[in-house]
Amino acid sequence: MSGERPLGIDELLERVRAGYARVAPREAYEASRAGEALLVDIRYAALRERDGLIPGALVVERNELEWRLDPRGSHRVPEATGHDLRIVVICNEGYASSLAAASLHQLGLRRATDLVGGFQAWRAAGLPVTR
Repeated sequence: MSGERPLGIDELLERVRAGYARVAPREAYEASRAGEALLVDIRYAALRERDGLIPGALVVERNELEWRLDPRGSHRVPEATGHDLRIVVICNEGYASSLAAASLHQLGLRRATDLVGGFQAWRAAGLPVTR
């Protein structure tokens, strides 16, 4: 492994995103409304306060994500019902959420994905936001 060239962040994002199908804002909205996906907002508090919230999204800050969503974890949220749960991770612009979704895959949450363009794309699509 010592002979391998280190990955840059763009290459890393490309690799992790190849491991699952990302979703567009409208698809995430419809899946959430149908009860087929759990939207998880990992943006930090200042961004949530500035831009608002997605109604019905579970807020879990990024540094707690794996502990809260691991179905076998002692610190899980009630929504973390099993490894077959479809989770759509949402960050501000769709970068950190890709790495977070990949981390959830490592915990066996194989249906985890993220929102293309993040919260900003959700809002630009005219989807519901509350203050």
